[in-house]
Amino acid sequence: MATPPPQTSFNDSNSTHKNNQNGIVQSLLTDLYQVTMAYAYWKSEKRHEIAVFDLFFRKNPFKGEFTLFAGLEECLKYLQNFKFSESDINYLRTILPPSVEEEFYDYLGSLDASEVNLYAVPEGTVVFPRVPLVTVEGPLPVVQLMETTLLNLINYASLVATNAARFRMAAGKKQLLEFGLRRAQGPDGALSASRYCYIGGFDGTSNVLAGKMFDIPVRGTHAHAFVTSYVGLQDLKNRTLAPLDGGPPVDFVSACLDLREEVCKTLDVLHEETKQSELTAFIAYATAFPKGFLALVDTYDVLRSGIPNFCTVALALHQLGYKAIGIRLDSGDLAYLSKAVRHHFRKIADRFEVPSMADFIIVASNDINEDTLHSLNQQGHEIDSFGIGTHLVTCQRQPALGCVFKLVEVNKQARIKLSQDMDKVTLPGKKSIYRLYSHEGHALIDLMQRPHEQPPGKERRVLCRHPFEESKRAYVSPGSVQLLQKLYWTKGEIQEYLPSLKEIRDRAIQSLGTLREDHKRALNPTPYKVAVSADLYQFLHDMWLDNAPIGELS
Repeated sequence: MATPPPQTSFNDSNSTHKNNQNGIVQSLLTDLYQVTMAYAYWKSEKRHEIAVFDLFFRKNPFKGEFTLFAGLEECLKYLQNFKFSESDINYLRTILPPSVEEEFYDYLGSLDASEVNLYAVPEGTVVFPRVPLVTVEGPLPVVQLMETTLLNLINYASLVATNAARFRMAAGKKQLLEFGLRRAQGPDGALSASRYCYIGGFDGTSNVLAGKMFDIPVRGTHAHAFVTSYVGLQDLKNRTLAPLDGGPPVDFVSACLDLREEVCKTLDVLHEETKQSELTAFIAYATAFPKGFLALVDTYDVLRSGIPNFCTVALALHQLGYKAIGIRLDSGDLAYLSKAVRHHFRKIADRFEVPSMADFIIVASNDINEDTLHSLNQQGHEIDSFGIGTHLVTCQRQPALGCVFKLVEVNKQARIKLSQDMDKVTLPGKKSIYRLYSHEGHALIDLMQRPHEQPPGKERRVLCRHPFEESKRAYVSPGSVQLLQKLYWTKGEIQEYLPSLKEIRDRAIQSLGTLREDHKRALNPTPYKVAVSADLYQFLHDMWLDNAPIGELS
């Protein structure tokens, strides 16, 4: 069991997390057929049978070879609050057939998660197809009622965290900001996106509510509307700004006008070409936020208006002891413009002997996707920070991860689902799951075993087999071994310390760091191996033969 931070108990931690429970996540957030199945189980006296379900996915998203597991904390909050209220039951009476017995509603009213065990991979861990992310054990009708909700809480969370991690790898060490609130699938989708993009490696969000709820750094400047709302200097009601170190306010507008002609001359621009309305907007924003001046410069013309106006105001701020932050580009050829803007910054820095101006931050937005980042890298861009929205939070390259929730055991008897599509054949029975590492610390292979088998150990040679392809097998002598699943919930209580969002983010970075580069590359990545033990392989194929119908030819 993980050790909680000093002066923190599981109860204190759980109470804090429970206060942040999403009010939409409740027992009725499910599909109708889960309720009808629960009634059929109840009717056929299966309510006390103990079932085991595995939650897993069959294929990594985005044509990649890894996935980041996310959403576990929300699943645990859901178990804490699993209960059908009186109003829930009254509503179910209106949608279920009149033949449903009244005692079933009494049964629903008595349910909670106290008899459920939930095992899971720690949130923020890199995971792979077929490996159970979550295993749920408990009374068959109860666990069945949880299926849809658990899938909902994990599918999108893991998908968008993985998408964010791919953006992070493409961007390298550049700052990444999530700007997806206005494009996300509704308010809850937007909040989830902010949370799980942060886990995936983003540095901040524009979403103020997400910042408050999840303690994510919040970033933002102004829009084109702010610039176009000004007509000229006559719009400025406040024309003064006090120096940073104190003293009487100075006429900031005059200071900017005194600098404008020399700035334009340095940048080979006629000051008549610059938009005075844009200069006015920048002055207004700078007097409001003299310590945080970052301007959107593409409202009219980046190089012939936006940059000269920005540099003019930035120099005026410098004269008063302030330091501007930089600019944002939201349109055009981002690679070319960023290099041209950096060149202009260096010219201004040299001419006015302000070296720090050469290093002003360049932020880029404009419908950026993962391929855009790779292209910009190839072109040698000068961008310091990316604001990414639509392609990130909507996961346009792939709209769903495809997690499934499959029954693998009832009353300690294994169950298997067969299909003509081999990918849909389930791995029967409860399983122990291990990650085997090389001596260099790289993840080599994930191995699933039957619970009674001896766990793999360091330097202990173990046979790893592909679940369905007989010829694919290998011996592995691991440098180290990790048991992937932990018991997170039993007897109605959380059993493990719930880490903060930043701690989960740090785990994701560390877990991704254990993968070889060829598993993470954007183009044609090497598939990561997921295997079963020889015992589980034989058990699987014996069950397959026992359950497959025998045809007859005539």
